[in-house]
Amino acid sequence: MSETSCQLYLISPLDVGGAFPDRLARALDAGPVAAFQFRVKNLDEHAAARLAEPLQRTCADRDVAFIVNDSIALARRLGADGVHLGQKDGKVREARERLGREAQIGVTCHASRHLAMEAGEAGADYVAFGAFFPSETKDTRHHAETDLLTWWSTLFELPCVAIGGITPANCAPLVTAGADFLAVSHAVWGGDEAEAIRAFERAMADAPVAGAFASD
Repeated sequence: MSETSCQLYLISPLDVGGAFPDRLARALDAGPVAAFQFRVKNLDEHAAARLAEPLQRTCADRDVAFIVNDSIALARRLGADGVHLGQKDGKVREARERLGREAQIGVTCHASRHLAMEAGEAGADYVAFGAFFPSETKDTRHHAETDLLTWWSTLFELPCVAIGGITPANCAPLVTAGADFLAVSHAVWGGDEAEAIRAFERAMADAPVAGAFASD
Protein backbone atom coordinates (compact mmCIF):
# COMPACT_ATOMS: atom_id res chain seq x y z
CA MET A 1 0.00 0.00 0.00
CA SER A 2 1.50 3.33 -1.05
CA GLU A 3 1.34 6.53 0.92
CA THR A 4 -0.12 9.59 -0.76
CA SER A 5 -0.41 13.22 0.22
CA CYS A 6 -3.61 13.58 -1.83
CA GLN A 7 -6.59 14.69 0.26
CA LEU A 8 -10.35 14.93 -0.09
CA TYR A 9 -12.05 18.25 -0.86
CA LEU A 10 -15.76 17.72 -0.20
CA ILE A 11 -18.32 19.82 -2.08
CA SER A 12 -21.87 20.22 -0.80
CA PRO A 13 -24.97 19.26 -2.73
CA LEU A 14 -27.20 22.17 -3.67
CA ASP A 15 -29.71 21.22 -0.97
CA VAL A 16 -28.02 21.68 2.40
CA GLY A 17 -31.16 22.02 4.51
CA GLY A 18 -33.06 19.43 6.50
CA ALA A 19 -30.87 16.61 7.75
CA PHE A 20 -27.81 17.70 5.80
CA PRO A 21 -25.89 19.12 8.80
CA ASP A 22 -26.05 15.66 10.40
CA ARG A 23 -24.90 14.04 7.16
CA LEU A 24 -21.95 16.42 6.98
CA ALA A 25 -20.91 15.58 10.52
CA ARG A 26 -21.18 11.87 9.74
CA ALA A 27 -19.03 12.26 6.62
CA LEU A 28 -16.33 14.27 8.36
CA ASP A 29 -16.22 11.79 11.24
CA ALA A 30 -15.74 8.86 8.84
CA GLY A 31 -12.26 9.78 7.63
CA PRO A 32 -9.88 12.59 6.76
CA VAL A 33 -11.30 15.51 4.79
CA ALA A 34 -9.18 18.60 4.18
CA ALA A 35 -11.86 21.05 3.09
CA PHE A 36 -15.59 21.48 2.61
CA GLN A 37 -17.01 23.78 -0.05
CA PHE A 38 -20.40 25.38 0.60
CA ARG A 39 -22.09 25.51 -2.80
CA VAL A 40 -25.67 26.75 -3.12
CA LYS A 41 -27.42 28.55 -5.97
CA ASN A 42 -30.23 31.08 -6.36
CA LEU A 43 -30.37 32.12 -2.69
CA ASP A 44 -29.94 35.60 -1.31
CA GLU A 45 -27.01 36.19 1.00
CA HIS A 46 -29.10 36.15 4.18
CA ALA A 47 -30.68 32.77 3.39
CA ALA A 48 -27.33 31.33 2.34
CA ALA A 49 -25.72 32.54 5.56
CA ARG A 50 -28.39 30.88 7.69
CA LEU A 51 -27.80 27.56 5.94
CA ALA A 52 -24.03 27.93 6.11
CA GLU A 53 -23.66 28.68 9.81
CA PRO A 54 -24.29 25.18 11.28
CA LEU A 55 -22.15 23.62 8.55
CA GLN A 56 -19.34 26.06 9.26
CA ARG A 57 -19.45 25.16 12.96
CA THR A 58 -19.29 21.46 12.11
CA CYS A 59 -16.21 22.06 9.99
CA ALA A 60 -14.54 24.27 12.60
CA ASP A 61 -15.09 21.65 15.30
CA ARG A 62 -13.21 19.13 13.14
CA ASP A 63 -10.48 21.43 11.80
CA VAL A 64 -11.82 21.20 8.23
CA ALA A 65 -11.43 24.30 6.06
CA PHE A 66 -14.77 25.91 5.18
CA ILE A 67 -14.70 27.33 1.65
CA VAL A 68 -17.52 29.34 0.04
CA ASN A 69 -18.25 28.80 -3.64
CA ASP A 70 -18.48 31.82 -5.94
CA SER A 71 -19.31 34.59 -3.46
CA ILE A 72 -16.56 36.77 -2.02
CA ALA A 73 -19.22 38.76 -0.15
CA LEU A 74 -20.67 35.67 1.57
CA ALA A 75 -17.21 34.38 2.42
CA ARG A 76 -16.41 37.69 4.08
CA ARG A 77 -19.74 37.82 5.93
CA LEU A 78 -19.20 34.34 7.35
CA GLY A 79 -15.52 34.78 8.09
CA ALA A 80 -14.98 31.66 5.99
CA ASP A 81 -11.57 30.08 5.56
CA GLY A 82 -11.65 30.92 1.88
CA VAL A 83 -13.50 31.23 -1.40
CA HIS A 84 -13.53 29.28 -4.63
CA LEU A 85 -13.89 31.40 -7.75
CA GLY A 86 -15.13 30.38 -11.17
CA GLN A 87 -13.88 32.30 -14.16
CA LYS A 88 -16.81 34.74 -13.86
CA ASP A 89 -16.98 35.07 -10.08
CA GLY A 90 -14.46 37.82 -9.39
CA LYS A 91 -10.74 38.31 -9.34
CA VAL A 92 -8.17 36.80 -7.02
CA ARG A 93 -6.88 40.27 -6.18
CA GLU A 94 -10.34 41.44 -5.10
CA ALA A 95 -10.82 38.33 -2.97
CA ARG A 96 -7.44 38.85 -1.32
CA GLU A 97 -8.19 42.48 -0.55
CA ARG A 98 -11.58 41.68 0.99
CA LEU A 99 -10.78 38.41 2.75
CA GLY A 100 -7.22 38.99 3.91
CA ARG A 101 -3.86 37.34 3.58
CA GLU A 102 -4.84 34.15 5.39
CA ALA A 103 -7.83 33.31 3.17
CA GLN A 104 -7.57 30.28 0.92
CA ILE A 105 -8.46 31.35 -2.62
CA GLY A 106 -9.03 28.76 -5.32
CA VAL A 107 -9.75 29.24 -9.00
CA THR A 108 -11.49 27.01 -11.54
CA CYS A 109 -9.17 26.62 -14.52
CA HIS A 110 -11.05 23.95 -16.51
CA ALA A 111 -8.46 22.24 -18.75
CA SER A 112 -6.40 25.37 -19.36
CA ARG A 113 -2.72 25.64 -18.52
CA HIS A 114 -2.90 29.34 -19.33
CA LEU A 115 -5.73 30.05 -16.89
CA ALA A 116 -3.92 28.10 -14.19
CA MET A 117 -0.70 30.04 -14.65
CA GLU A 118 -2.65 33.30 -14.61
CA ALA A 119 -4.34 32.28 -11.36
CA GLY A 120 -1.02 31.40 -9.79
CA GLU A 121 0.51 34.69 -10.83
CA ALA A 122 -2.49 36.54 -9.38
CA GLY A 123 -1.89 34.93 -5.98
CA ALA A 124 -4.34 32.01 -5.87
CA ASP A 125 -3.69 29.35 -3.22
CA TYR A 126 -4.79 26.48 -5.46
CA VAL A 127 -6.05 25.80 -8.97
CA ALA A 128 -8.80 23.35 -9.95
CA PHE A 129 -8.76 21.30 -13.14
CA GLY A 130 -11.58 19.30 -14.70
CA ALA A 131 -13.87 17.74 -15.47
CA PHE A 132 -11.97 14.46 -15.60
CA PHE A 133 -15.12 12.33 -15.87
CA PRO A 134 -18.80 13.01 -16.64
CA SER A 135 -20.37 14.65 -13.61
CA GLU A 136 -23.67 13.99 -11.88
CA THR A 137 -23.48 17.41 -10.21
CA LYS A 138 -23.17 19.86 -13.09
CA ASP A 139 -22.89 20.02 -16.87
CA THR A 140 -19.35 19.40 -18.05
CA ARG A 141 -18.33 21.67 -20.91
CA HIS A 142 -14.61 21.14 -20.34
CA HIS A 143 -12.73 17.86 -20.22
CA ALA A 144 -9.27 17.51 -18.70
CA GLU A 145 -6.72 14.70 -19.08
CA THR A 146 -4.49 13.33 -16.33
CA ASP A 147 -1.32 14.58 -18.04
CA LEU A 148 -2.44 18.10 -17.09
CA LEU A 149 -2.09 17.18 -13.41
CA THR A 150 1.34 15.67 -14.01
CA TRP A 151 2.51 18.74 -15.93
CA TRP A 152 1.29 21.11 -13.24
CA SER A 153 2.60 19.18 -10.25
CA THR A 154 6.00 18.75 -11.92
CA LEU A 155 6.50 22.43 -12.68
CA PHE A 156 4.63 24.27 -9.92
CA GLU A 157 4.41 24.04 -6.14
CA LEU A 158 0.90 25.52 -6.05
CA PRO A 159 -1.57 22.74 -5.14
CA CYS A 160 -3.97 21.45 -7.78
CA VAL A 161 -7.47 20.06 -7.32
CA ALA A 162 -9.03 17.48 -9.63
CA ILE A 163 -12.79 17.72 -10.08
CA GLY A 164 -15.58 16.17 -12.11
CA GLY A 165 -17.28 12.81 -11.72
CA ILE A 166 -14.64 11.40 -9.37
CA THR A 167 -15.49 8.20 -7.51
CA PRO A 168 -13.55 5.70 -5.41
CA ALA A 169 -13.47 3.42 -8.46
CA ASN A 170 -11.86 5.93 -10.85
CA CYS A 171 -9.78 8.21 -8.64
CA ALA A 172 -6.49 6.28 -8.57
CA PRO A 173 -5.09 7.65 -11.88
CA LEU A 174 -5.69 11.21 -10.66
CA VAL A 175 -3.78 10.55 -7.45
CA THR A 176 -0.95 8.93 -9.37
CA ALA A 177 -0.86 11.81 -11.86
CA GLY A 178 -0.22 14.32 -9.09
CA ALA A 179 -3.51 15.72 -7.83
CA ASP A 180 -3.13 17.28 -4.38
CA PHE A 181 -6.88 17.20 -3.72
CA LEU A 182 -9.86 15.32 -5.13
CA ALA A 183 -13.01 17.43 -5.19
CA VAL A 184 -16.01 15.12 -4.74
CA SER A 185 -19.74 15.61 -4.30
CA HIS A 186 -22.27 13.16 -5.78
CA ALA A 187 -20.04 10.17 -5.08
CA VAL A 188 -20.45 10.99 -1.37
CA TRP A 189 -23.91 12.53 -1.06
CA GLY A 190 -25.56 10.17 -3.57
CA GLY A 191 -25.39 7.29 -1.10
CA ASP A 192 -24.00 6.43 2.32
CA GLU A 193 -21.69 9.36 2.98
CA ALA A 194 -19.62 7.67 5.68
CA GLU A 195 -18.95 4.56 3.61
CA ALA A 196 -18.06 6.74 0.61
CA ILE A 197 -15.47 8.66 2.61
CA ARG A 198 -13.95 5.39 3.81
CA ALA A 199 -13.93 4.02 0.24
CA PHE A 200 -12.12 7.12 -1.03
CA GLU A 201 -9.58 6.82 1.78
CA ARG A 202 -8.83 3.22 0.79
CA ALA A 203 -8.65 3.98 -2.93
CA MET A 204 -6.34 6.96 -2.46
CA ALA A 205 -4.01 4.99 -0.20
CA ASP A 206 -3.86 2.13 -2.70
CA ALA A 207 -3.15 4.35 -5.73
CA PRO A 208 0.27 3.65 -7.29
CA VAL A 209 2.91 6.31 -6.75
CA ALA A 210 3.92 8.07 -9.98
CA GLY A 211 6.98 6.40 -11.41
CA ALA A 212 6.77 3.42 -9.06
CA PHE A 213 6.74 0.98 -11.96
CA ALA A 214 9.16 2.79 -14.22
CA SER A 215 12.11 0.71 -15.38
CA ASP A 216 15.67 1.71 -14.58
